[in-house]
Amino acid sequence: MGTIKQGILGGISGKVGNVIGGSWKGIDYLRIMPASVANPQTPAQMDQRSKFITVIHFLQPVKDFIRVGFKNYAVKMSQFNSAMSYNVKNAIAGTYPDYTIDYANALVSRGGLAPALNGTASSALAGLVSFEWDDNSGDGNAQTTDKALLLVYNPTKNEAVTVLDGATRVTGSQEVTVPNNYTGDTVECFIAFISEGGEVANSKFVGSVVVS
Repeated sequence: MGTIKQGILGGISGKVGNVIGGSWKGIDYLRIMPASVANPQTPAQMDQRSKFITVIHFLQPVKDFIRVGFKNYAVKMSQFNSAMSYNVKNAIAGTYPDYTIDYANALVSRGGLAPALNGTASSALAGLVSFEWDDNSGDGNAQTTDKALLLVYNPTKNEAVTVLDGATRVTGSQEVTVPNNYTGDTVECFIAFISEGGEVANSKFVGSVVVS
């Protein structure tokens, strides 16, 4: 039970009704207790929770990539939370409870650097995924020295292979080694770029590829 100190106009210590009082650094304060939630399992809450779980499942294996890809959007939040916020709003497909990731609209990197042009991915040899892109150096702020950020996400195994210091934009291609047990799995491939100064580009989804 709370007490009212120094008369009716004094500070409150503890709980009085739905008011909690206390003192912090000599300053008396009051706050109202939040109203209890009668039903924490409303359809809207369950729907949002399902979307969050779907996106977390996708982003957890690629969090090393996210730390680089969303570093410029981590304002008063972590890179992971920034990526969560974007993808929950923009990269969900399906209806409750059967949500999936819309990879074409997902971002694993976000920024103002010029993105990849005409990026593709393929797999002709076991253990390799090949990325290609057009050299668009000189378009906008694209530079020959920009480095590729490459991501191969395996939803079947919920694993990812990332390259955070890849070939330069002018090079136009790079092969990424993946585990031998990826053979026959469909992987989702993304490409972005990072400049020498640390500016990143929006990632581009470059296709679903069956690994040879």
